[in-house]
This record gives sequence, structure tokens and C-alpha cells, in this order.
Amino acid sequence: MTSPTHLARLVLLTAAAGSLMSQRAAAQSPVPASYRLPRAPLPGATTGSQEAEVDAAEAASDESESWKLFDGILKDTGVEAGGWLSLGWHGDSNDLFNSNPDRINVHQAWLFAEKVATSENGELGFGFRLDALYGTDAGDTVSFGNGVDSSGDGRGWDAGSNFQRGSGYGFALPQAYVEAASGDWSVKAGHFYTLIGYEVVGAPGNFFYSHAITMYNSEPFTHTGVLASYAASDDTTYYGGWTAGWDTGFEQFAEGSNFLGGVSTSVSDDVALAYMTTIGDFGARGSEGFMQSVIFDVALADDLNYVVQSDLLHVGSTGEDHIGINQYLFYTVDDQLSLGGRFEWWKSDAITGYAPHGGTAPTSGSVSHFEATFGANYLLAPNIMLRPEYRYDWSEGADYNQGILGFDLVATF
Repeated sequence: MTSPTHLARLVLLTAAAGSLMSQRAAAQSPVPASYRLPRAPLPGATTGSQEAEVDAAEAASDESESWKLFDGILKDTGVEAGGWLSLGWHGDSNDLFNSNPDRINVHQAWLFAEKVATSENGELGFGFRLDALYGTDAGDTVSFGNGVDSSGDGRGWDAGSNFQRGSGYGFALPQAYVEAASGDWSVKAGHFYTLIGYEVVGAPGNFFYSHAITMYNSEPFTHTGVLASYAASDDTTYYGGWTAGWDTGFEQFAEGSNFLGGVSTSVSDDVALAYMTTIGDFGARGSEGFMQSVIFDVALADDLNYVVQSDLLHVGSTGEDHIGINQYLFYTVDDQLSLGGRFEWWKSDAITGYAPHGGTAPTSGSVSHFEATFGANYLLAPNIMLRPEYRYDWSEGADYNQGILGFDLVATF
């Protein structure tokens, strides 16, 4: 049961919360599109085609007077490079990303280099993307889907112990791919972030400092394979490709082999839809797998945005079954401040065994988990965002409840 103290904190944080970064208002965000690392791109002003992303990034950069560290060095090369630094503190661990409480953490010291593959007059264009990460979030985005070797060490790419640096810190290489584009088609091959889900690993791509339970437990983070996209119109893009399971590096674990694809489209001027799915052998996660994520992004008003996401996961070989519904509401107060809330219901099984805060994982059946987060994004400078939040997690079936205060600073460069 929620205590009066927790209720008081919820009320106070709701009144104080704010943010500038709803996904619907991405074209007006001070954060360029290349920093946002969208998983399930939504059309129009959000993150539709590559051309729309480039236009949004340029418009945002001009409007906010944000700066980039490598602009002068790479001018006229067609290559963009940059990164961000995320420093955060949280009062308790929720066994998701924020698992090193009561200290200031360097969550993400991130660098990327990118050349977007563009096609002019139907000609073939080439590009690439490379991302490198150091911080406490690195261990949650390495290629843990490669399994372990005979000594118990992580196998392949960035999953080995040589990428770990103690005290929760480490390195990761979450993206390394090449891309080709011709006309309305583009194809990328290599190691890349998934299309699945609404929240992303990269800090500038999220409203909240903390992450949803569903994202962490029910969705892949990265894939290695080949992924094609086709821009059927300004409002609709189709995706399809093959990957070697979930969260693998440049090695195939067991018989990992699955389809990854879906569609993003505008249902109307105010409603965008993304449907993404992955089907097949997920490798380390298990075979006979099916996972889908459906996202509706609704502009209720010029300054009010509502997002609802539904995830469904089934892994036949292990019997793992999840279902989750996440709801987000964002209200833009002014050019520096907006309000945001997230409410989540996630139902898991005994196989997953999720029970934070000293709870008891179920030994059979399924258990419902709940989480409500109220946050604020305050733009301190064109490149610096403050994201305080209050989060409350609870589950009667797993016997836990916990309120967590937290905040971080995200500085892009």
C-alpha cells in the first residue's frame, strides 16, 4: 500500500515536473535527430525518413543555437560526429539501468561518427555509423546475447571482461554498421539498435532518467544482421530484415536467426503508429520466439502529447510470456520546461524472475508489476538538459514497493 509520505512526494513531484523532449515535438527539440537513436521511428515531425531526420536536426540546431564539438573539423565532409555526457544520481536501485545508487554516476560518455546514406536522383549513396560508450550503462547494452565461453567470460564483440572496468563501469560498442541508399530504399548491415519499443538506450532520446520495466525485460537492445527500409510515402515507411538473434555481436549464438521488421505510418495529422515485430530463434533468449511492439503517438494539442505502447513477448522453447502496457503524457510549458508522466503495467512469469527492492520472485504463474514516474526536463542551456524525476514501483505478487528519487544532467556536444 502506498504510504502518505509516498503520496505526498507523488503530488509534489507531479506539480514540479517538466520536460522539453516529447517524441512528437522532436523537430522542435534542441537535440538533433542523430543523437536520439530512435528504435521505432514514427513519421512526420517525430523521426520518419532519413531526410526528415536530417531536416529536423538542422532546424533544431538553428533554432536552439546548440553547438557541436566536431563541426569545424568535419565541415563539408558529409560526416557528422558528436556525443553526449550523462551524469546522474538515484536514491535506490530498481535492477534496470540505474543499479548503482547513492553516488554520482557517469552513465554515458558517448561518442558517435555517422555519414547518412542519401540518394540523389536515384543514384546509390553510402554511409556508416559507429557508436562507442563508457559508463555504468555500458554493461546493459553490450552484446550479452553472445553467451559465454568455456571460462564463463562473455563471448565476442564487446561482451568480454576486457570491456569491464569495475565499480559498475565499462565500455560498449552498441552500433557499427554500413548503409546504402537508392531512391526510396536503404539497407544497413552490421551491428545496430533494435526497432522494437518506444524508449531507447541513448540518454538524449528519452524523456525520463529511468527506464520502463518492459523495455529492460521484454525487448532486445541491439541486433547484428541486415535491415532494409522502404519509404512508401512521406508518411509511411516499411522495415524488414534478418538478424542473428537478440543482443548479439558479430557472432551467431547457437542457432539465432530471426526476422525483424514492421511499419511506421501516420494514421492522421495528429496520430502516428509504429508496429514492429521480431519472429524466430532469439539465440540466447530462446527459440520459437515472437515479439511485437505497437506504439500510438497522439498530439492531443499543440503542447500536449500522449503515447501508449503495448508489448507482447512469447518464447516457446522456454515458456517465457510477457505483456506490458506503457502510457506517457507530455506537456510543454515553455521553451525551457515541460511536464511528463509515465504509468506502466508489466506482467511477467516465473521464468523471468524479476523482483527488485528485496521482493520475492514467483516460482510459478505470472505476476503483475506496476510503475509510475513523474519527471521534469529543464533546459539549462542549448546543449544541457536537467531531468529530475520521482518513480514509484510496486507489486503485490512479488511483494515489493519502493519510491526512488533521481536526476541526471545530459550535455550533448
